[in-house]
Amino acid sequence: MTLSPLTDASNELTGNKPWIMLGWLLFAQILVAFVGRSLSPLGVFIGDSLALTNAQIGMLPAALFFGQFAAAIPAGIYVDRIGTRPLLLALSLCLGISLFLASMTTNFTMLLLLIIIGGFGYGAMHPTSNRGIIYWFGHKSRGTAMGIKQMGVTAGSGLAALLLVPLAGWYGWRPVVMLAALLLIGAGLLSFWRYRDTKEATLIRGTPQEKGETFKRLKAMGRNRPLLLMSGGAMGINGAQMCLNTYMIIYAIQIIGLPIYQAGLLLVVSEIAGSLGRVGWGTVSDRLFHGNRLIILSIIAVVSAVCSVIMAGFSPGASFLSMAVLAFFFGSCVSGFNGLWMNAATELVPAKEAGLASGFSISVGSWGVIIGPPLFGLITDVTGAFTAGWYSLAGLLGLIGCLFIYLHISTRKDETYARP
Repeated sequence: MTLSPLTDASNELTGNKPWIMLGWLLFAQILVAFVGRSLSPLGVFIGDSLALTNAQIGMLPAALFFGQFAAAIPAGIYVDRIGTRPLLLALSLCLGISLFLASMTTNFTMLLLLIIIGGFGYGAMHPTSNRGIIYWFGHKSRGTAMGIKQMGVTAGSGLAALLLVPLAGWYGWRPVVMLAALLLIGAGLLSFWRYRDTKEATLIRGTPQEKGETFKRLKAMGRNRPLLLMSGGAMGINGAQMCLNTYMIIYAIQIIGLPIYQAGLLLVVSEIAGSLGRVGWGTVSDRLFHGNRLIILSIIAVVSAVCSVIMAGFSPGASFLSMAVLAFFFGSCVSGFNGLWMNAATELVPAKEAGLASGFSISVGSWGVIIGPPLFGLITDVTGAFTAGWYSLAGLLGLIGCLFIYLHISTRKDETYARP
């Protein structure tokens, strides 16, 4: 008997092939994060090199995520049209080449511009890889798969803190960023060679769209109230994540008095915890909460608020161990929520809209990173202390926890959230 293309596509999801494709998505995600997220741990070196204030250091990751904001929706549209595979190569080249050039500039404005351009590639990674997850995995295994893929962000960031921080201390940040950018370009070429889209995704990709259809789809996203609220909550946790990643090293050195290698290890601990959290939270939501992401997101926000209050209470001379324990719990939450966020965004819309929904939600969520670190840095510059920044972050996270509870109550009977 001859199978139809759709039957072939269904059979394609059995066996090891989905997990092999997930492996290539994870590989690309790690290298993208290794380069893009290196700006936060290397901020102390870039700041010393260019004589930057704390607010200006916060503008470095903000510039990257401004580029993500600008690219997320167009990337979501294009990945729905042409598929995951070609965009894996394009985004790797965009980010790699931009950061390679950024490592050679001495002008702060030019540095920010190149980082923004690199952010186009960084921002395209989420809708590109998320679409691959949606088509390679079913609803009941998607949370785990998305968590594994999203683990690449924290793994890449952790590797940047573990490897690039000491290397930048020895050789300077410029050759270190240059080498990392070259590694990303090579990873993009390898991922393009090995990754494949599913047959179903290819069939849908090849379906022609009516004139103006993209605008109608985007307009529908803007009218999707649950998607807007969920993305707004993600915006706040995103900001908290990047404030922690950007200022924890500076805080540990300037206020607590830890040596730079121990301060760098705090970020490594935080990102390892975030990697575990992305898989762990996704698995918990799949197995214990039947795919409900919002309850877990609320728990994450509340625990993060408590961690921020404790962080504000540290005094000079606090032990590395106590800070490492807090960094683990804080990081497991603010760096571990992304897989749930990506799942929630894609599950609030039909599967064929997954790329655009990811791009739309990331575009909204990116504003937390655009605004958060510079604002946090400005608070420390004005007050001369980090305490007000940590308390402000705690208050915001508490409100976000309440938002997710409200959203859970208002959508628990909504069939669009529990679609098969």
